[in-house]
Amino acid sequence: MGRHSLPGYPPVALTLRKSARARRISLRISQLDGRVTLTYPQGVPESEAIGFARTKEDWIRQHLRARPEPAVIRFGQILPVEGVPRRIVPADGRRVVLAADRIAVPEGAEARRLARFLKELARDRLTGACDDYAAMLGRAYSSLTLRDTRSRWGSCSSAGGLMFSWRLILAPPEVLHYVAAHEVAHLAEMNHSPAFWTQVERLFGPYEAPRRWLRDNGAELHRYRFEAGSG
Repeated sequence: MGRHSLPGYPPVALTLRKSARARRISLRISQLDGRVTLTYPQGVPESEAIGFARTKEDWIRQHLRARPEPAVIRFGQILPVEGVPRRIVPADGRRVVLAADRIAVPEGAEARRLARFLKELARDRLTGACDDYAAMLGRAYSSLTLRDTRSRWGSCSSAGGLMFSWRLILAPPEVLHYVAAHEVAHLAEMNHSPAFWTQVERLFGPYEAPRRWLRDNGAELHRYRFEAGSG
């Protein structure tokens, strides 16, 4: 991959990717982090690909402007936890406390403390869901890890290792459970064939609504900025 940028204010960073499988020049803007990827075939000069991007500059900037504004984690900020908007307030004690309409955080390094709490809560919810679905499937997973991924909400390795974005704890519970069922189903079907989706529906039930929620609202979960290193 190469790097380039479209001039102007602000400049637009381009990630260039030459692909043997590409049949034409294409642009993709990530819904999660706004990264602009320019893909072009092997036989196309880099200058031609960049020229194509320049002709699409207005379209690129329009889509980037439409992305959600970042939200800094601080007292008074509204943060969804398990899909419920909750106001971040100072805690009386030394523990993070989750209530119906608020989340109380001890003063001092609030974002880091809150990120740690949310990751622990995500691990608890995802472990419970994956244990249940794995039992239903009759397959065991080998490990469960959490990351702050930008390109995917979960994955399943050939060795049975499950990985999830801890930001799923910000989404409604049915969305988290759908992603858990999706990845556990890969223990039986390492593909996205009709047989795989049959397994997902057997484990979770009708999945179109949470799948659509992630497609339509997933970028919102990435607008919350925690301290560096909290991912």
